[in-house]
Amino acid sequence: MDTKSKSKMIFVIWILLFTFGLSGIISGLFNGKDYIKKDYFQTQQFEDELNQFVDYLKMFELNNINKEELKKKITVTAEEIEEHRYRYGDLSTQVSNIKGQYEHKIQDALLAGNKEVADAYIAERDKKIEDITNNFKSDEHVRAKIVKEKEQKIDEYFREIENYRSDFMRYKALFTYYLKNTATGEVYTNVNISSGDSIDTFINNKNMIFIQSYPSSKYAYLSTGGQYRFVGDNDVVTPLIEKETSTFEGKIALPKAASSENPILADYYDFQQKQKIFFIYTISGILAFLLSFYLNKKTRVIQCIPTGKWQPYYNCIPIDVTVMALVFTGLLTLLLFIMDNTLSLHQNLYIYIRDTLFRLIVTTLFVALTLIQGKFLLERAKAPANLKADWQKALLHRAYQGIKEAFLIRSIGMQLFILLSVVFAFGVGAAIVLIEPIYIWIYIPLFIVICVPIFIIIIKRSGYFNRIVTNTDELVHGNFEQDIPVIGKSALAVLAANINALKHGIKVSQKEQAKSERLKTELITNVSHDLRTPLTSIITYTELLKTSDVTDEERDAYIEIIDRKSKRLKVLIDDLFEASKMASGNIELEKEKVDLVQLLQQALAEYNETIEESTLQFRITTPDTPVYAVVDGQKLWRVFDNLIGNILKYSLENTRVYISVKKANDKAVIAFKNITKYELSEDIDELFERFKRGDTSRHTEGSGLGLAIAKSIIDLHEGSLDIEVDGDLFKVTVSLNTK
Repeated sequence: MDTKSKSKMIFVIWILLFTFGLSGIISGLFNGKDYIKKDYFQTQQFEDELNQFVDYLKMFELNNINKEELKKKITVTAEEIEEHRYRYGDLSTQVSNIKGQYEHKIQDALLAGNKEVADAYIAERDKKIEDITNNFKSDEHVRAKIVKEKEQKIDEYFREIENYRSDFMRYKALFTYYLKNTATGEVYTNVNISSGDSIDTFINNKNMIFIQSYPSSKYAYLSTGGQYRFVGDNDVVTPLIEKETSTFEGKIALPKAASSENPILADYYDFQQKQKIFFIYTISGILAFLLSFYLNKKTRVIQCIPTGKWQPYYNCIPIDVTVMALVFTGLLTLLLFIMDNTLSLHQNLYIYIRDTLFRLIVTTLFVALTLIQGKFLLERAKAPANLKADWQKALLHRAYQGIKEAFLIRSIGMQLFILLSVVFAFGVGAAIVLIEPIYIWIYIPLFIVICVPIFIIIIKRSGYFNRIVTNTDELVHGNFEQDIPVIGKSALAVLAANINALKHGIKVSQKEQAKSERLKTELITNVSHDLRTPLTSIITYTELLKTSDVTDEERDAYIEIIDRKSKRLKVLIDDLFEASKMASGNIELEKEKVDLVQLLQQALAEYNETIEESTLQFRITTPDTPVYAVVDGQKLWRVFDNLIGNILKYSLENTRVYISVKKANDKAVIAFKNITKYELSEDIDELFERFKRGDTSRHTEGSGLGLAIAKSIIDLHEGSLDIEVDGDLFKVTVSLNTK
């Protein structure tokens, strides 16, 4: 065997050893934490399975408490009675709130001549007042309400855990257990054991592959206390169950029998096989890597890569292409190593050996390709004087120059100069043909292929230019003709596009100016109406108070109306001032990390009684985990308050309201959807205008500033508040950054 063939053979052997060794080392790094000093029963996978079974066992057998027993153990403390009684304030506050909720409804019904509706509102109001009054008169009245609420929570708990019974039965068939209550001596087991028999006869190392004893060095006594991981916290059931906490001793085991039917045993045997493969592969890889290191030290294998003959050809390739090719093959090689050591251990032995050999050969080829490219590139970099010239020839440099020229602005004069140069050249060619007619066979084809198309282009460009000039003349005189077609990417096309944009800008400006004038007029009208209405009432009833024949009852009624209208006027002025302040941006935000789900729930709680009294059905959808954002909680609460208030004012009776919170990428999205009782304008932007209300008759109590204030607050948070109207469906979507 000659020296060249021997060098090639040495390189092939070395690259195989090096690749296999590196693969084994990476296998150890990736999978060592799962297979070193561990068996299957120490893995997190089995730990989760065991804990899941223990939780099911506690819930369905060990606790041994049924629904009716829990209901009998319900207690109501004096503190709970007081909390329920004063949940919405003292008696006078709650009665005043109820009267305030129904006062405008009754007045509107009477003004509309609907005495039956007014009487119904009065009866409904009096019933609620009576119920609130009884809360403050009788502890038993409150206690009955609290007991009913707690019974409902107990029913919910048992409905929820029943969903897991089928899972418990599956686990029960897999595990064997024998547990005894340390206090009562009661035994819970799925072993068919006779009295007098020892449980060690059934649960021992001979017929069980895994035994967990309670108590043991790892676990204390098995206790039924604590919350189940898969069941939500229930503030009624959890304390009742914890009062009945019991401790158990015994064993939970996994039988060796029926391995084909037991998925946990299948995982156990699969783990053992993977562990053996891991150790064999990793240790073999380390030995191969050490051998390759020794071989390279002895023979300098890298020097066996021939570069002299092929280096000139390699240097002709653009340098950026060679670098990208080296990076690509290097990354692909690394990916092959990772795939080889994260996926292959999940197959049976035959498939593992077959696929490992195949991937080893493929990976070896890419390792060799990467090393060869690196050697060539290193030799090329040894001549730094040539690197500048190499960069000038690089594709990236040429692409940069081409892009720079492509985006260079060229005037129409330059384009005409090029065209005229071509025409001049063909004129000279015509003179040459007259002198030497033999060249006519060259001139005519070139004239047809080049000169005729250029002539057509000149005619078209001239017509296009004249059309642009004509259109701009009309535009100067205020005549908005159709848009100039934008043809191609020439300077004339850019000019045409700019003229079209200017034309549309003028149209939009005129339309916006007309809209602004109209909205200004509407704003003045609405402000005048909304401020004049309560002010007129104040003046009228003040004049009536000045008369001498006013009775005490009438005086009190007039004073109450003046008070209510004054507060109404104050609310309107305050809202208008706040809206103006928001729009000007003259406000500072006190931002902090806030849970948007909790903030929304707080806003809904403020309207809890109003929601219950309404005919609307609220459907709230929130994630199980908090959705945090850095916001001004007080200002954002105002947004939620305004939106919920609008829903309660303007929603059609007996319809559903949908409110949802979700997190999408780095955004928190809060959506409010309801069916409106009033027909809305198709122009969505108008709804954000001040004093614009869905109730065009302006009979509702709103100021018409809620959406304007809400949008200003969201804009200050660099978020978005969007409105969609589809027929009677009204949707508001608030989007905020979570980072």
